[in-house]
Amino acid sequence: MLQESLHDPVFWARYTFAHEEGPGADRLGDLQGLLDDDDDDDDEDSADSSLDVAFEVGDGHHVVLSIDASADSYSLGITTPDLAEPAELGWDDLAHWHPHALRWPELDLICRAIAARNPQLQHPGAPLALLCRFAAVFDDDDVDQAVAAVDEAYAALRPPQWEGYWPCGADWLDRADFRGENVIWQRDEAGNLWAHQDDADRDGEPFYSTRLGPDSGTGDGFPHTPLRAVLSAARATVGDPQVPAGFQAG
Repeated sequence: MLQESLHDPVFWARYTFAHEEGPGADRLGDLQGLLDDDDDDDDEDSADSSLDVAFEVGDGHHVVLSIDASADSYSLGITTPDLAEPAELGWDDLAHWHPHALRWPELDLICRAIAARNPQLQHPGAPLALLCRFAAVFDDDDVDQAVAAVDEAYAALRPPQWEGYWPCGADWLDRADFRGENVIWQRDEAGNLWAHQDDADRDGEPFYSTRLGPDSGTGDGFPHTPLRAVLSAARATVGDPQVPAGFQAG
């Protein structure tokens, strides 16, 4: 079901929230009528609109995307061989969203590892297009490179003859750009990264994330240890033992 949806502009208009005045809404055009019809269908088929998609990055470590299209709700989790169930990194919806779970270099690393494990999932391609909503960019990121990669990921899925609405890198950046928003990253001795935002000097969007503190040591809060394990597995998969540029704390 998801494979077919990846080439459907109605799916992407919903997935990116363009159908709810999100970025790209001004380009929907005649697609709005199809979206209205799709809403009516969801009322009847809501049980069929939920699914989990697991992407392996290496050695039994996965990134798990949970989709509930009828509720406009999407969440990102991770699994490791030591976890009984996925640990949630963040979620995105139209009510109380906290999507910003990953830094751009982390997402790029994850998607490169996914492609290395499964060449049919090219990078940039479907994994990046689906997962980019959970990543943000900051002052030390190569934003032009990130936007170009997201553009390429979306373009790889666009039907050849389709000329109507299609998501683009600029749409993603509209919700993911935290340059100049006083988001400061910190790292502890274990290598955990977390952020805080200085609200006193902030003029734009709040940084909604669960990644706002160090490892509690109690199993509550952001799953720093599982994320480190997933990123380590991804680095091993792509043969890159070094910490990618942009991982340094601010």
